[in-house]
Amino acid sequence: MFSEKNVAQSFYEEISVEDGFFILKFNNETDDSQVFTREVGSDFVQFHFCLKGSASFIFNDGNYILALNEDNSLLLYNPQRDLPLNLQVNSHSWVISVLLPIKKFHGLFSSEANYITFLSDENKDRKYYKDAPISPSSSIVLNQLMNYNLHPSVKPLYFKAKAYELLSLYFNRPADVDVEQCPFLIDEENVAKIKKAKQIIILRMAEPPTLQELSEEINLPLNRLKEGFKQIYGDSVFSFLFDYKMEIARQLLATGSHNVNEVGLKVGYSTASHFIAAFKKKYGTTPKKYIMGLSS
Repeated sequence: MFSEKNVAQSFYEEISVEDGFFILKFNNETDDSQVFTREVGSDFVQFHFCLKGSASFIFNDGNYILALNEDNSLLLYNPQRDLPLNLQVNSHSWVISVLLPIKKFHGLFSSEANYITFLSDENKDRKYYKDAPISPSSSIVLNQLMNYNLHPSVKPLYFKAKAYELLSLYFNRPADVDVEQCPFLIDEENVAKIKKAKQIIILRMAEPPTLQELSEEINLPLNRLKEGFKQIYGDSVFSFLFDYKMEIARQLLATGSHNVNEVGLKVGYSTASHFIAAFKKKYGTTPKKYIMGLSS
């Protein structure tokens, strides 16, 4: 367990969608597991999605552990007792959680209580647990929540829209999916190729391939790579990579175990001046001033 002070700013972010309705984002790009705790009352429905890596939910002081693996989801609800979050996010893992009061949830699906099992009268006082794979369409929304490029003024509206879209997709009947709406993104194979492209540029961020090389490596036409990447991750390939590199650089600087030159080289800048300029463009301050601010 770690203290609040040591929680990297990027590791955990909580967004209030509406009164009592929250999105929790966990982005652990360190080499160590991170543990997060939060009180959650018995009147909340919990949705947990693992986009990358793995995580574990720890209950009853460690006597019961529930694993959550990449591309899988968990729905938890127990009206008889509180289910506080005690979440271990493993290294290089991403998790998004949605916490929603059961009263608000009932309001959303009042006419669908027979379709959604745990909303029916006979089950309303029973605990409910469901694990399921994340659908390609839900994966797109989750990645958009994790990797957004927005002006702060529109962020609350964007997150509210995406939260409701995510719930809609989670409970969507497979037969109702409108494949004609966007056949490219519903195609699981294409989504997998775009994910592979992201993994490639992250793994080789110091010397990334060109877009043409990347499209050939994942066997996807260049225009589909560009369109698909933008749709899933909310940004162009190299704009996404730039933001990722700067976040890794910020985390490395925060550890205090690397100097500015070393960090620049690790994220692909051959000269310190280029790295400093890039860091300042992203964060509005130099790496040195950022480090000094951490110790003040």
